[in-house]
Amino acid sequence: MVQMIIGNKGKGKTKQLLDRANSSVKTANGNIVYIDKSSKHMLELNNKIRLIDASSFGLRNSDEFIGFILGIISQDHDLEEMYLDSFLKVAHLEGKDISATIQELDKIGKIFGLTFILSVSLDRQDIPETIAEKIHIEC
Repeated sequence: MVQMIIGNKGKGKTKQLLDRANSSVKTANGNIVYIDKSSKHMLELNNKIRLIDASSFGLRNSDEFIGFILGIISQDHDLEEMYLDSFLKVAHLEGKDISATIQELDKIGKIFGLTFILSVSLDRQDIPETIAEKIHIEC
């Protein structure tokens, strides 16, 4: 499953994402991963959440991003939730159609029984209709 937290830059999406990740630790039965473009938020996350700085892995496009996600999943059979901050930047989708990547994440989530929560720097009118039902929170 994919849930999106949307809104322009500076509207509080990261705070929402961090709060949700930290809250979910209390009730999660599996592991939680938080992927970001840097390790800047390391001290704001519960120490039970694995922070991955995606910039360390040299991803160049959205296909490599999906491969990266699958690699993480393959190494953690107890993975329950993945939080993706700065999704457009990390997945190399800035200024591009995000539909196919969101749909691929949704398919992966269903196969492996995990939830992806994404911070997406777009307004509702910029979200393709095919994935609009994935909007969970608007900031």
